[in-house]
Amino acid sequence: MSWKVKYINYPAQYAKLREEILEKIDSTLQAGDVMMRHQLDEFEAHLAEFVSTKFALGLNSGTDALQLALKAAGVSTGDEVITVSHTMGATVAAIIHNNSVPVLVDIQDDHNMDPNRIESALPPKSKAIIPVHLNGRICDMDTIMEISDKANLIVIEDAAQALGASFNNRPAGSFGHAGCFSFYPAKILGTYGDAGGLVTNSENLYQKVKLLRNHGISEKGEIELWGYNTRLDNLHAVILDLKLSLVRQWVDQRRSIAAKYTALLGSCSSVKLPPEPITEGPYFDAFQNYEIEAVNRDGLVNFLQKQGVEVLIPWKGKAVHQFESLGLSHYSRYLPKTNELFQNVLMIPMHCELSDSDVEYVADTIKAFYKSN
Repeated sequence: MSWKVKYINYPAQYAKLREEILEKIDSTLQAGDVMMRHQLDEFEAHLAEFVSTKFALGLNSGTDALQLALKAAGVSTGDEVITVSHTMGATVAAIIHNNSVPVLVDIQDDHNMDPNRIESALPPKSKAIIPVHLNGRICDMDTIMEISDKANLIVIEDAAQALGASFNNRPAGSFGHAGCFSFYPAKILGTYGDAGGLVTNSENLYQKVKLLRNHGISEKGEIELWGYNTRLDNLHAVILDLKLSLVRQWVDQRRSIAAKYTALLGSCSSVKLPPEPITEGPYFDAFQNYEIEAVNRDGLVNFLQKQGVEVLIPWKGKAVHQFESLGLSHYSRYLPKTNELFQNVLMIPMHCELSDSDVEYVADTIKAFYKSN
C-alpha cells in the first residue's frame, strides 16, 4: 500500500545519509576490516562515552545483550527475575533461555514498570530485575535502584528503546549492572539488519561478556569458557558510529514532533497522550515511539489506514503474558493496567522524516474520526 504518512520512512533517512554510509562501507571493505577490527573498537568507545559508562560492547542483537548480561552477572537456573509483560517478547525470552524464572509486575500510567509493585512481588528466589525503558522513557530508576539495593538484586536495564533518554540527568543504560540496547533498523540508532550493544561500569562483567560473545576466546587465543557467536560485525559498527553522532539531533527532532502532537491532540478527550516533552524535571524522553491510548482503537486504526496513515498496534495487541502458548497467562490477575492498556494501545508515526504537514494530517485525521463517531 502507498501511505500518505509512513509509520517509519527508511528510504528517506537513507537518502539523507547515503553518500556517507557508502563511503564508510567502501573504506571498511577496501581495508579488509570485516570482523573485530578498530572500527568496532571506535564505535564501542563512542557508545560508552554517549551513555556515560566505562565499557561498551557491540553485539549482534539487543536480545543477545540481555541474555549475555544475565549470564555474565551470575543469574542462573531457577533464579527469579522481575520484569514487565508490556515489552517485546525478547525481554522475557532472555530470562527463559537462561533457565531462569520470569516474575511479571504491572505498569504505571506512563506505561513503564510500576516500582510500587516490585516489593510485594519479590519471590524467595529473586536474583535480578529487568526494568524496561519503553518508548524512549526511562523507568523511575531512583526508586527501582533503592529497592534493588535493599533486596540485593542484579539490575539489567532493557534500554532497547531508550538511547538518548535520561532520568535525573543520567543516561539510559547507566544505572544498573548492565544496560542493553537494540540497534534494529526501527530504533533511534538503527542499522540495516540486526545489531545490539551492552554497556556497563563493571570490568568483570565486561570481560565476561567479551568472552561470551566470541566463542569464549580470549585475546591470547585461548578458549576460556563455552561461548556464543554474537559479535557485531564491522560494517554495522561503522554505520552505527556514523549515526551515533546524529542521535542527539534526532532526539531533539522527535521531542519537537511530540510537542506538536501534544498541542494538536491535547484537547481530544478520546485519546490519552504520553507525557509531553519537558525541559525541567527528572524525565528527558527520547520518543522512540509515540504511544497513545485510544477509545475504539480498532475503529480508529481502520480509519487511519483508509486515509493513508500507517500506524502500529504493538506486538499484535498482546502483552507477553497474553500469548497463551508461552505459559504465563496465570499472571493476568496481577496485571490489570497492562491488560487494560492492550485494549487501547496504538502507536502513531514518529520519526525525523515527518514534516509539520505530516504531523498535522495525522492529528487532523484522528480528530476527524472521533467527530464522526
